[in-house]
Amino acid sequence: MSAATTGTEKKRNLFDGAIRSRAAVDALKKLDPRVQAKNPVMFVVEVGSVVTTLLLILPHGFYHFAFNLQITLWLWFTVLFANFAEAMAEGRGKARRMRCAKAKSETTAYKLKPNGEGEEVASSHLRVDDRVRVVAGQMIPGDGEVIEGVASVDESAITGESAPVIREAGGRPVGGEPAARACSAM
Repeated sequence: MSAATTGTEKKRNLFDGAIRSRAAVDALKKLDPRVQAKNPVMFVVEVGSVVTTLLLILPHGFYHFAFNLQITLWLWFTVLFANFAEAMAEGRGKARRMRCAKAKSETTAYKLKPNGEGEEVASSHLRVDDRVRVVAGQMIPGDGEVIEGVASVDESAITGESAPVIREAGGRPVGGEPAARACSAM
């Protein structure tokens, strides 16, 4: 069974090859001073990198060459690493949003019938006022309201908060997010 049909999500490697290669290209694109100007601190570091590079290559003697080389390398490393880290975070965020959107449309829901029995349906077939049961590890099949029970929900893709959020009766979890702990009904 795939992750989409079970309602659970596979963990991806922090340095996923596709994200890493895209981040490397984006990190180089971010060297454009017009992009760096949006982040004043990194813009100043990049200007410092250019100035120390010029001091390194302009003929003025080799008295301070080793010092200038060290400073130049550290400044360029700082700029490139910051750009790469930012591009990785953006890439992982985009990938997470795409996975959540895909999972939201492909997630299996356990729709509760009036007699209390559960029926397995695609989340795309859910309608307003349908009740579903969500268990620990299952993806929440759609936006809704907890009507009984308690859930610990991973909303990190939306809020950026790494700790799960507790949703009790009356709480509104967002669809496409994994439920870390059991929830009785939504």
